[in-house]
Amino acid sequence: MNARERGATQVEAAAVAEISRRTGQRIESGSYRPNRGRPRDWRTSPDPLATVWASELEPMLRKEPRLKPTTLFEYLQEKYPGEYSQVLRTVQRRVQMWKAVQGPAPEVMFELRHEPGMMGLSDFTELKGVEITVNGKPFEYLIYHYRLAYSGWQYAQVIQGGESFIALSEGLQNALHASGGAPKQHRTDSLSAAYRNLRGVRRKQLTEYYQELCDHYRLEPTRNNKGIAHENGGIESPHGHLKNRITQALYMRGHNDFESVAAYQQFIEVSVDKLNKRSAKKFVEEKKYLQPLPKYRACDYEVLTARVSRYSTIEVRCVLYTVPSRLIVGRQLELRLYHDRIAGYLGNQIVVELPRMRVSTQGKRRARCINYRHVIAGLRKKPRAFLYCTWRDDLLPNDHYQRLWQQIKANFELDSAAVLIVEALYIAATQNKAPAVADYLDEQLSAGTLTLLGLRCHFQLLTGTQMPTVSVKQHDLSTYDQLLSPVHLIDNLEASAEDTTESIKPKASSEPVPRPQRPSQKPTPLAYPQPLGEARTSSDAGAVVVRPVLASTLRLG
Repeated sequence: MNARERGATQVEAAAVAEISRRTGQRIESGSYRPNRGRPRDWRTSPDPLATVWASELEPMLRKEPRLKPTTLFEYLQEKYPGEYSQVLRTVQRRVQMWKAVQGPAPEVMFELRHEPGMMGLSDFTELKGVEITVNGKPFEYLIYHYRLAYSGWQYAQVIQGGESFIALSEGLQNALHASGGAPKQHRTDSLSAAYRNLRGVRRKQLTEYYQELCDHYRLEPTRNNKGIAHENGGIESPHGHLKNRITQALYMRGHNDFESVAAYQQFIEVSVDKLNKRSAKKFVEEKKYLQPLPKYRACDYEVLTARVSRYSTIEVRCVLYTVPSRLIVGRQLELRLYHDRIAGYLGNQIVVELPRMRVSTQGKRRARCINYRHVIAGLRKKPRAFLYCTWRDDLLPNDHYQRLWQQIKANFELDSAAVLIVEALYIAATQNKAPAVADYLDEQLSAGTLTLLGLRCHFQLLTGTQMPTVSVKQHDLSTYDQLLSPVHLIDNLEASAEDTTESIKPKASSEPVPRPQRPSQKPTPLAYPQPLGEARTSSDAGAVVVRPVLASTLRLG
């Protein structure tokens, strides 16, 4: 247009603008955008859903707005085979437009403003799709997850068992102590460990234990509506981030096996620490608003009592446990049940700690937790009991010992085999050398040289004890002969007859006592002052005359 205003022809102006002459003519006449401002009410191609949208598909959406485009497309495929095979994308666009214009309004999410030190959230989660093993055995567990709403500081702990109050109490208290304070509110979903999820208003919503826990830490218990998970979104969404961190760390590690539960807990703490570094500044700010913690922890265990049987066992929740045999005196133990262990007390003194076992096999109600270290001292005294014990296989600590027992039983007589395996278990328990004992048995069985004496000597059961040397001074036996001589006895009798009220005292003499001669072997009658009695011949029936005798007379040897 500038070229035309300077006097150039239309052809010259079009060449300068690098457009065609005809386009230049339309621009100059003002008809180059004839539909400007007009709504698009025309189609460039025919509508493939013209015959079915208004009559069939739209009424279906009005009746049930949750229908998906794929469902409607499959409906057309079934009702009109071969006619609507290429209209999936068209159906998707049409349904999307209809829901945006005429469909129901979805639920609105509101961004919340959290205040420091106000709310802490708790929940349990499960790491799905990844199998964790401990010493090669599958490990069933949950992850307790705690998070401060304002700063995003997190804590995670491995929990064995279900979502119990014991697990909630221990996990929450550990999280509060790790953060250094308690918020004003504690929010969960409808945990059965904390809430009575029953209809009606006659009963209290909170359980007694959970109410006491919240009162102890001055927490206000809150929960989201039942079945609406997004109301607890402050902890539900971080579940995914935490589990993604753990999963990626496992991929980097290369395997999912851990030597102990404590090692796996430490592995999770490393992932949590990396997440907490992002919120370190806000956590320092929020920590100022947290309530101070009480001096003592609240109860995070369940209390039961059990009496030790004569078999050195107790039964807890359908599981049989062995305890140290020194407790077999009719002792009644107070048991404290944690989520992962059982502690036994006599008074205020802890006497045994056992790993807690749960019956996880379907269709099986009972189980056993046998520790050979508890009963091996008694079993060593009667090794034949090993052959017929009802939990004999549970006494063997692992599969390696199971195979060794089968080999020993095949190579030795039954009694000798029992003595050998019991002695091996005794050495493994007292010297804490279970792997070394198993390797020695393997080596000796392969060579055919396994003996009981060799086993004891190899682990120094016969050479490790030294008796103390005791020096004994042998006295001269002649002094005893002097005491038993008749002359010495008669002198003592005469001294006692003179003064019966005084005690017999040995006479002090400065002269050495002469060595007496050994008396004759023939017995000589002793001359008593008076006979004890007079008796007639056996054929005469006469009376026996009893005469008094001095009370201080000594009994003769």
